[in-house]
Amino acid sequence: MADGPTLADVGEFALIARIAEIIGETPVPRGDIGVGDDAAVIRLGRDPRVVATTDMLVEGRHFRLDWSSAYDIGRKAAAQNLADIEAMGARPVSLLIGLGAPGSTPLSWAEDFARGLVHEAAAAGAVVSGGDTVQSDLVTVSVTALGSLDGRLPILRLGAAPGDPVFAAGRLGWSAAGLALLERADAGLVTRHGALVDAHRVPCPPYGYGTAVSVAGATAMIDLSDGLLADLGHILEESGVGVDLDSVSWQDAALFAAAADLGAEGLGAAEWGANADRWVLAGGEDHALLFTMRPASPPPPHPLLRRIGTVSATAGLRVDGVLAAPAGFDHFLGTP
Repeated sequence: MADGPTLADVGEFALIARIAEIIGETPVPRGDIGVGDDAAVIRLGRDPRVVATTDMLVEGRHFRLDWSSAYDIGRKAAAQNLADIEAMGARPVSLLIGLGAPGSTPLSWAEDFARGLVHEAAAAGAVVSGGDTVQSDLVTVSVTALGSLDGRLPILRLGAAPGDPVFAAGRLGWSAAGLALLERADAGLVTRHGALVDAHRVPCPPYGYGTAVSVAGATAMIDLSDGLLADLGHILEESGVGVDLDSVSWQDAALFAAAADLGAEGLGAAEWGANADRWVLAGGEDHALLFTMRPASPPPPHPLLRRIGTVSATAGLRVDGVLAAPAGFDHFLGTP
């Protein structure tokens, strides 16, 4: 972290005041009340329903301070929560932030973190409305995101039906590949595959596409956070269906190149390809949108849209015809 005054030097109230200044650089929607009182007042629209989600990031588990800047961590914290709002077919409106950090943390780090939050919220059309700070042994971030359905029904996980095509909008496997590259601790590899590393540091949800898919008639949707098999498995379980996936649909030259560079000496293309498939199927943290549509209802265009499979009446998740068990990240069991 950078030199300069620390949080212990300036104290909680000065920290809050500085973050409030940074948040205040983005105009609050008319009629709303942001930082400065005991609670924020947020105008979500005419729909009385509120779409709400919360998530946590913990140093050493979701990010490392030697891998990611404060700005990137702020963006990542916002993005993974905003993606959950999008996955409900809702419009992101507001973020509330809880930040725990050691007293030795530089004030400049907290300022850059706040700027990252504001940047990412603005990209989704939302604002940061307030939050809380506390001293803690590790940097810990808690984000609550609020959204509006604007009169539409939410898109749940239980609407998929046999024959529905399955789509993904966003990168698949890039975050997991970026993590593998960072773990190798090879500066040359990190530089050569910078786009994959950046995808791990800061995910890129397809902002606005969740509402577009909702209007177009999506039948089920989920945010890709724990891996394709695990997250798609939630839709299958809730909808009482199966699915047939086509691995050709997610083949990616960038993933294959990284897998080849990371592969042990003597491994051939088949083994490298299997590594790339694992990043897609079990990697997680891409925060793409997975969704199903009725066959007669095409999805809206998107540059990273691809059809990856078809919902089946036969239970189970099959990849190229082979039954696969849902696999992905579990915070208490770890990765498969």
